Amino acid sequence: MTSVLLIATVTSLVANVSIAFADYVRAPFVLANSAEVRVPPAALPYLAALKLAGAAGLAIGLFGVHGLGLAAAVGLTLFYVGAILAHVRARVFHNIAFPGVFLLLAVACVGFFAGGGR
Repeated sequence: MTSVLLIATVTSLVANVSIAFADYVRAPFVLANSAEVRVPPAALPYLAALKLAGAAGLAIGLFGVHGLGLAAAVGLTLFYVGAILAHVRARVFHNIAFPGVFLLLAVACVGFFAGGGR
């Protein structure tokens, strides 16, 4: 089970770096999705910074600072709970699976680091 959680943690790290990059370059799909859930474009760099901070925390956690990895995993979990809530508030359900997958990956990261990361 630990190897599955490790793979999920690495996947979460890569996915968060990738989506943060898409936020920073204002990829058309990011602008369309954020407009649908009423997130202003000016907020995208801040949201990207949070995703990158979470990914950095996961990376540092993987290299031995498990407490920081756990904190990053919890932070990403809360971030994606907020993303799900934004979708629900805006009644945008056709693409809610995307933040849902990121949320599941973040929860798996919590499980990995809470279990000692071994």
